Amino acid sequence: QVQLVESGGGLVQAGGSLRLSCAASGRTVSSIDMGWFRQAPGKEREFVAAIRWSGSITYYRDSVKGRFTISRDNAKNTVYLQMNDLKAEDTAVYYCAARNPSGLGRRTDEYDDWGQGTQVTVSS
Repeated sequence: QVQLVESGGGLVQAGGSLRLSCAASGRTVSSIDMGWFRQAPGKEREFVAAIRWSGSITYYRDSVKGRFTISRDNAKNTVYLQMNDLKAEDTAVYYCAARNPSGLGRRTDEYDDWGQGTQVTVSS
């Protein structure tokens, strides 16, 4: 089991930037796939970005491509989500998730462990 703790959320104006962090314990991030999801009020949790265990493969939902970047620091056992040019529609609680390497990893049911979430609010 992997314990995940997110941080870095907050209130930002449209066009601004935030960097979310997800500190992992229990497993090394280099041995697991990691993902970021988000959930806005009244909506289902949706995939945002993921990084494969190798670190060399990343993928994103279309609406964040070119604006968000997922990365990791093996020494800190932490995964990041750099979010630039934020829009009001990016407002949501952002969750970090982990799973054993397998498949594409775009669905919530593919992940075994979740963090508590961090709120991101973008004002227009």
